[in-house]
Amino acid sequence: MTIQEIQTRKEDQTFDCKSIQIDPKALAVPIVAFANADGGVIAIGVSDKTRKIEGVDQHTDKLNELLRVPFDFCNPSISVTCSYMPCIDKDGKENHILLMEIPASMYLHTNQADEAFMRVGDKSRKLSFDERMQLMYDKGERFYEDTAVYGATVDDIDMDAVAEYTKLIGYGKGAQQYLRENNGFVTTNKQGEEDVSTACILLFGKNPQRFFPRARTRFIRYEGIDEKVGKEMNVIKDVTFEGTILNQVKKTIEFIETQVREHTFLGQHAQFVTRRDYPEFVIQEMTVNSVCHRAYSIKGTEIQIKMFDDRLVFESPGKLPGMVKPSNIRNTHFSRNPKIAAFLKAYHYVKEYGEGVDRIYRELEANGTSALSFRTDDFILKITVPKVNEKVAEKVTVNFGKVAEKRVGLTEKLTESNEGLIENQQKLIEKLIEKAATLGDKLTDNRIKMLELMIEDPYISKADLSKHVGISVAAISSNIEVMRGKYLRRVGPDKGGFWEIIS
Repeated sequence: MTIQEIQTRKEDQTFDCKSIQIDPKALAVPIVAFANADGGVIAIGVSDKTRKIEGVDQHTDKLNELLRVPFDFCNPSISVTCSYMPCIDKDGKENHILLMEIPASMYLHTNQADEAFMRVGDKSRKLSFDERMQLMYDKGERFYEDTAVYGATVDDIDMDAVAEYTKLIGYGKGAQQYLRENNGFVTTNKQGEEDVSTACILLFGKNPQRFFPRARTRFIRYEGIDEKVGKEMNVIKDVTFEGTILNQVKKTIEFIETQVREHTFLGQHAQFVTRRDYPEFVIQEMTVNSVCHRAYSIKGTEIQIKMFDDRLVFESPGKLPGMVKPSNIRNTHFSRNPKIAAFLKAYHYVKEYGEGVDRIYRELEANGTSALSFRTDDFILKITVPKVNEKVAEKVTVNFGKVAEKRVGLTEKLTESNEGLIENQQKLIEKLIEKAATLGDKLTDNRIKMLELMIEDPYISKADLSKHVGISVAAISSNIEVMRGKYLRRVGPDKGGFWEIIS
């Protein structure tokens, strides 16, 4: 950032200017607001009204007061990074501007008056009590899933569902004992009464919607690429799934699968390959994330999954949780509802914490599809999954009419695009052979054949590999383990995942 940029840049979500004359208590407000939001930079020594360069060199005592603000006037204190930028001030003298860089914080911060602020655009907005609580849930300082459900008792819990779960995780005691001894599902309050947590009702409740009417998942399919209303309404499917979280996840995924189209085309070596509009793993992971990470404290709406002709949109109450942002979502993990996440992991819907989104990106990339896109409208997070680009499949498609007429000489009938793919395949195999030589390995003929088949069809099964290579499935598995991590990796689950070549 240069002096010219500071003077001309508009104040926004991550930038502010302040005069050296600002009161320390007043400076605490934007510092707290930046820390509670996305972080930002405050340029001190620049008039926020006239943008005249005042500098800080002639105000040593005042400067020292301002440097202590993140510690003396912010609760908890905020670790900022300070630097000085040389400048020529409004009087034509050499001077410096103080740049105070405030990181986005994983905690809720307040000023000395116990007021919380959030940076919204170019303003530091004071938060209401409800907004403050929501921010604490989002940052993980408190978990809404731990709050007691008003009016709920042990009689509202399905003990058979609890017993099934305890059997799954190997818990040897009874269902009621598990609830009272684990995860704060059932606790005793100061009045000696039993409280049932939100997570307990959502996971094991006989009728969770009695207490959380909008804790449900709604699937809407539209005709076309726009969402229309009134006389032009284009809804062709509208289904709502209720019950426990596990029931919602199962039923939602099963139903979406019935709406996904598959495209079969002829690939290399005269093998038919099937591609889907949306990879199976992507649908599962996005559905699980929507249910697992939604803000259940927001009770006015449900999760909505909208299918258009060109995309799937997952709309979930609550912003991206904690420190997660679109820029770091592939490698940053935060559970807004850790107990719900742990429950779904036991049922194998959550694979490895923090890996799911990265796998989504890799699956989309492998299918030649653009990445996820994110938007927040008020309190609703909207994540768009683009449909697999059919043109990618067309690159390896031959004319089905000709195939139907005559199935001999298919290799000669491959398109020029296919010929290019074969050439690229050969180059990739050559790279892998060279890589093996540098590693002191030797790729056997069987392993080269396996890699060729995986390049040709990343979704190929071990059984099909066995059939084409001419060795047993056990031998295929053994060869895969030898090559895993060096020449190939598995992306996604055994069913629905695909092979990725490491060149």
